Amino acid sequence: MARTYGGVPPEQRRAERRERLLTAALELFTSVGFRQAKITQLCTRAGVSTRNFYEEFGSKEEVLRTLHDQINSLALRHVAAALEEVREADAMTRIARLLDVFVSTVTLDPRMPRLNYVEAVGVSPELELQHQVWVDRWATFIEEEARRAAEAGAAPDRNYRLTAIALVGAATGLLREWQAHEPPLPVEDIGKELRGVMMSAITRAE
Repeated sequence: MARTYGGVPPEQRRAERRERLLTAALELFTSVGFRQAKITQLCTRAGVSTRNFYEEFGSKEEVLRTLHDQINSLALRHVAAALEEVREADAMTRIARLLDVFVSTVTLDPRMPRLNYVEAVGVSPELELQHQVWVDRWATFIEEEARRAAEAGAAPDRNYRLTAIALVGAATGLLREWQAHEPPLPVEDIGKELRGVMMSAITRAE
């Protein structure tokens, strides 16, 4: 039977330790850079031993993959919840809502787009595969909303797959630009530009 220290069960201690490592990694990877960051630095910031680190993660890259997945998952949950709230709204309102919630979520912390669109790029085939999985998920989400607009007569009836993939790339590019400035560019400008690009792409004629 695992021992309890200070009234805290071991499962909780481990979860808290893992969360401290992820929090420290987000800070370290977006300040000194993922490639320059050392596991020993990460452990020092998190207040854990290297043995503790390897109990939670197999490598520094696994930490990066976990953060990358968490950030995308958070944004997708927020967008899905927001669209559920406007289930009966017209297609264009839904698309605008999708963009507003996505941008507001990923720009709450400038470190999130920095990690996702800068530090997590070109690290390994495994991470590139995970990136592609998320591109596909976001593209499918956009494609479904574009099809909804087409069915409502607000957009032409056509294949939106390539358009959706292009729009994911546009969002990535704008968020990379946003985080590259100190202080960051106004979030409103990023949202406005992305909204214009998406609406134009979806409603353009064949």
